[in-house]
Amino acid sequence: MEVEGLNSFLAQHYSEEACVICEDLKPKGIHLYKSFICIECERDLIQTDTTDPKYKYFLQQLKKITTPEIFS
Repeated sequence: MEVEGLNSFLAQHYSEEACVICEDLKPKGIHLYKSFICIECERDLIQTDTTDPKYKYFLQQLKKITTPEIFS
C-alpha cells in the first residue's frame, strides 16, 4: 500500500515541468521547442489583449525561448 502511494507521488512529482512564463512547476501544458508553457499561461496569453500591460510581460518571458540549432 505504501509503495503505491510513493510511486504515485514520484510520478506526479517528476512529471511536472517548469513553465517558461510563470516559472511554476505544472503537470500539463505544451512544449515549444525545448521550453514548456503551462495550460494556464497559454490560456492567459491567448486571451490577453495586445494593449494590456500583462501582454508585455508575456513577450518578455517568451524571449527566453530560443530556436534550437540544426547541425548538419
